[in-house]
Amino acid sequence: MAADTEAHVDVVVVGAGPSGSSAAMAALKGGASVAIIDKATFPRAKLCGGLITGRCAQHLRDIFGTQIETDLFETRSRFAFFMDGECLADVKDAPAAHLTMRWDFDDHLYNKVIAAGAQDFTGSRIESLELSANRITLSGGQSISFSCLVGADGVRSQVAQALFGQSFDPSKIGFALEIESVGQKPGPDTPIRVDFAAASWGYGWSFPKRKGTTIGVGGLQTENPDMKHRLSEYLNLLDVSSDAKIKGHFLPFGGFRNRPGRDNVLLVGDAAGFVDPITGEGIGYAIQSGALAGRAAAKAVAAKAPETTFSEYLTATRPIRTAILCARLLRPIIFARGSKRFFASAFRSSRSLKRDYMNLLDGRTEYPQILTHTAIRLPRAMLLYLWRKLSKNEAQPHDRQVG
Repeated sequence: MAADTEAHVDVVVVGAGPSGSSAAMAALKGGASVAIIDKATFPRAKLCGGLITGRCAQHLRDIFGTQIETDLFETRSRFAFFMDGECLADVKDAPAAHLTMRWDFDDHLYNKVIAAGAQDFTGSRIESLELSANRITLSGGQSISFSCLVGADGVRSQVAQALFGQSFDPSKIGFALEIESVGQKPGPDTPIRVDFAAASWGYGWSFPKRKGTTIGVGGLQTENPDMKHRLSEYLNLLDVSSDAKIKGHFLPFGGFRNRPGRDNVLLVGDAAGFVDPITGEGIGYAIQSGALAGRAAAKAVAAKAPETTFSEYLTATRPIRTAILCARLLRPIIFARGSKRFFASAFRSSRSLKRDYMNLLDGRTEYPQILTHTAIRLPRAMLLYLWRKLSKNEAQPHDRQVG
């Protein structure tokens, strides 16, 4: 198409990762015309542990028709949880979780969207974004007008910047570092490992995959001024020696937008801050919120009322925002310096707490239910912890005073 012409599509999606591909697919299914824009060409590198939970797998089936197959995913049912090098739990019959390489996974979803009829503007940078004129101009001079716009362009979202003047709140942002350790050849029974507090107000992970192991640490940036040192300590803990390239990225670790958009402009996935503030998992919320945005946009376009898109989307995403808020209320119990030993003791001894955590990953329970359970159990658990600690202190021999 000539650079001096302007195309019109019903829905423009900025960002072709999982949230953008999900939004595009849902909008296409709703009968809207769609253009998808990304500065990268696919496949492209993406920093991420690549954990697909049972909840996320269901979204993939519903939206893309993607089944969990061995050419794209590796399935494991064993989780090991640690804190300060101490094993809190080794769950060998956990609900299945699936590991993938984001290079392959994102490319798979993107190709499904293009095959479904989305106009492809990957490899194009946005030169200007005029929300008042409903127009985007690309670096090659191509202009695209739209009825609805979906910002699926990550933490450093240009769409969020245009809407709110700032893509994220620096005081609430997280940061993660990660390596791909090809020297770590996992066996069939190697667990998915999670280390609570490997970073301050964060965690470490070791995800075994077919071609190696993805190892990383992440947490609130304000609490971790030297994340490289945290990663080095974690690699030493795992006895991993690697000269692999260290990759880093920002993570919206609980700092979500309670109003993720305005009028005919929506934010999804990382751009909206829709990331689990305890586990850091974001692919599930990305695909879920993307689909909700695509459906809201297609519905508004069909009704010839694009200005109603955000109100529809805001209602649809209430369960996501409520879940993240509940998780933020729970987070200090796990990560605050004064309570993490209590959490470690409770997680080690409580079968129901481990069951709740695994059911959460599998989509069989939600954070509001866990918050309710915690409010009921917490006083008894705290008293039990204090009693055990006091009993242990009393059992230790005391120095005999000399008169």
